[in-house]
Amino acid sequence: VVFTIHNLGYQGLFGPEVLPRLSLDPSLLTVDGLEFFGKVNLLKGAIVFSDFITTVSRKYAEEIQTPEYGFGLEGVLRNRADRLQGILNGVDYEPWDPSTDKLIAANYSPDNLKGKMLCKKALLERMGARQPVLNRPVIGVVSRFDRQKGFDLIADIAEQLMSMSLYIVALGTGDPTYEEFFRALAAKYPDKFLVKVAYDNTLAHQIEAGSDMFLMPSRYEPCGLNQIYSMKYGTVPIVRATGGLDDTVEPFDGRNGTGFKFSRYSPDALLSAIREAVETYHRPALWGQLMHNCMHKDFSWAVSAAEYAKIYERQRKLRLEPKAAPHLSAGASEARLAAV
Repeated sequence: VVFTIHNLGYQGLFGPEVLPRLSLDPSLLTVDGLEFFGKVNLLKGAIVFSDFITTVSRKYAEEIQTPEYGFGLEGVLRNRADRLQGILNGVDYEPWDPSTDKLIAANYSPDNLKGKMLCKKALLERMGARQPVLNRPVIGVVSRFDRQKGFDLIADIAEQLMSMSLYIVALGTGDPTYEEFFRALAAKYPDKFLVKVAYDNTLAHQIEAGSDMFLMPSRYEPCGLNQIYSMKYGTVPIVRATGGLDDTVEPFDGRNGTGFKFSRYSPDALLSAIREAVETYHRPALWGQLMHNCMHKDFSWAVSAAEYAKIYERQRKLRLEPKAAPHLSAGASEARLAAV
């Protein structure tokens, strides 16, 4: 069995009474098995009993073995580190290609970027900007409005962002606190903060195409896909260096690189990264090089699929015999597991 972890924050926690309903033996409710602080933890069971574990980026595979990102399972994962591998998710570029995308105002390619400015103008008009100023950078956001996605940081620097010469276009739903905050901000700055609280796939494509930058300041991000879509559209990602964001976005040094990153999870660090991006935007030669770098990156499934195929074939050949929790020492406590 090869088990893939997508997000360690969602673990499937239930009371012990769920075991007979799942036709599982009560003897599995031990620290070496499914037990997690008196509850049944299905994700822990998958980690313990699988022959091999993958997750969706190299950096995330490292992070989940630490207390900051392990959600209490870091010790269990460290015990299985020799059978844990991060493989970056690939993307299907067919629906996410600015040269063929039928949902955007104009098509464009790395060799002919004229359509991108038309997409920018159309996006600002659709979002209600009066007399759009096209030489202002547009920062796009398409996300679940949630602390995991870094929206507490965005809220903390919102007023400072509104003092800058830029637009923010945001699309998403989530925590009602952030939904209301962004609605209020849009009412206060109707020509600078443009938000739609909804799910809208067409608008998501239009934000990718019409924005100059794409913001993903996540607290943690197992892989992330929007930063990859953004690069294809020549929309420069501004991301926190975590999980798949760190694996996919290379810091721009004036010649090489694909975006802007910050490491410390703080409002000041985010604001500094945004300011650096805006300053670079106003240097056309540098920005053109950066867009070119982004649009020529390839994160299609070919490489990722080949890595998965190698793991599946290796595990098939090994034909491991299942053993009850062979990876944890008998009598270990939750505290010991977290501290291993």
